[in-house]
Amino acid sequence: MTHKALIIVGDASETLDTLYPYYRLQEAGIEPVVAAPEKRQYQMVMHEIKPGWTITKEWEGYTIQADLAFSEVKEEDYLGILFSGGRAPEYIRYDQDLVRITRYFFDQNKPVASVCHGVEIPAYADCVRGRKMATVPKCQFDLEVCGGIFVNEPCVIDGNLISGRTYHDNGSYVRPWIDLLLKEAKKKS
Repeated sequence: MTHKALIIVGDASETLDTLYPYYRLQEAGIEPVVAAPEKRQYQMVMHEIKPGWTITKEWEGYTIQADLAFSEVKEEDYLGILFSGGRAPEYIRYDQDLVRITRYFFDQNKPVASVCHGVEIPAYADCVRGRKMATVPKCQFDLEVCGGIFVNEPCVIDGNLISGRTYHDNGSYVRPWIDLLLKEAKKKS
């Protein structure tokens, strides 16, 4: 049996937020499956706040192929889910199939990871009430207005929910998420 985990993307997903966990899943023996609004290629971006800047600079990163559209996802086929950052979550969070998928993983207590702007998806899906999460500080409002609790740390673990602030936290939050996925895989084996 192949164990799989979803990675949620759209145009302008952050490159490192996406590719670091993608390859780490492979190292752990878990197949990463990229889901997006449509099954097509997506343009990722790189984000950085340059010294002296007060806003984020963005430039094109790599592209990534979506394996399937949100409407094609059968949630029960996956161990867990990751919400990548970048600007994509702001736009894709309204997709009703994505809302359905998101709620499933929270309702079933499956491993969920979120980084940076990824928080905007579970926040919109009404899944963060009373939950502690890390996110990029500029998304603190998005989290708190939806009932979540902002924690400014590189890895926040709240039950099945693992979160980091930005790609700078990849080395802190991805491993605990993969550990949860591997526990979930043992249950299914």
